Amino acid sequence: MSTPRDAARRNAYGDELRERREAKGWTQDRLGAEAVMSRSHIAHIEAGRRLPCPDDAKRLDQVLDTGGVFARFLPDGKLAAFFEEIAELEPQAAMIREYASSLVPGLLQTEGYAKAVFESGFPRLSEERRAENVRTRMARATILEDPLKPEVWALFCESVLRRPVGGPAAMAEQLRHIVALGERRIRVHVLPFSVGAHALLESQVTLMRFSEMAPLAYVEGLNTGTLLDSPAVVEQSLVSYDLALGDALSHRESLALIRAVAEEYEHAQR
Repeated sequence: MSTPRDAARRNAYGDELRERREAKGWTQDRLGAEAVMSRSHIAHIEAGRRLPCPDDAKRLDQVLDTGGVFARFLPDGKLAAFFEEIAELEPQAAMIREYASSLVPGLLQTEGYAKAVFESGFPRLSEERRAENVRTRMARATILEDPLKPEVWALFCESVLRRPVGGPAAMAEQLRHIVALGERRIRVHVLPFSVGAHALLESQVTLMRFSEMAPLAYVEGLNTGTLLDSPAVVEQSLVSYDLALGDALSHRESLALIRAVAEEYEHAQR
């Protein structure tokens, strides 16, 4: 959850960037062109709404000749570098819409499920680092303690339910957790295998809307993630999400299916 300290850090970062830019006599457009970033991204950083990703911070340092100031004062690395900016934005979002093709989104994961995910990666992490990653992931979910904001929609491929991450016990617990969230807090929709091809088949995606900034899209793959802020690309992503949602089961039907699959995992334990 975003804290006053987080906001203060973003504001200080933005103030520093604005001062360095103005000292060179550059506009936001000029800085964006030099650092290969959009003007709106620069504006959001200076306004304290966003922090740059590590690669963007390095380019800002290079073009502004800061000696590494902007790269050094990013978050402390408890999250994958490519995910740090999205984690900063989640608590600010008015609405988050997730599509997951193979794994339960991190925001909705249980501790047992997350532990199994972190144990499966390469290179193998130490037990201490895996535990720290799980704690960090669980902390992200505290934004769901607010009953109203952000509004969260979760769209799953049926494979998310059928893949026994962590074994039957962990999966039963995970699916029951999703059902509980669906009954009181979030909307849940499942794309059954019978749908076949659909508009989001090629990638998982997170879509975020904000009260004070333009919507964003985030796509992620193995060891990489990309935050998209081009209005045309974000709009195309929103349309693709809506098309896939139209092929999905209703909220009620989806919860019924998830309950049924959870029962299958529970029976498998006996």
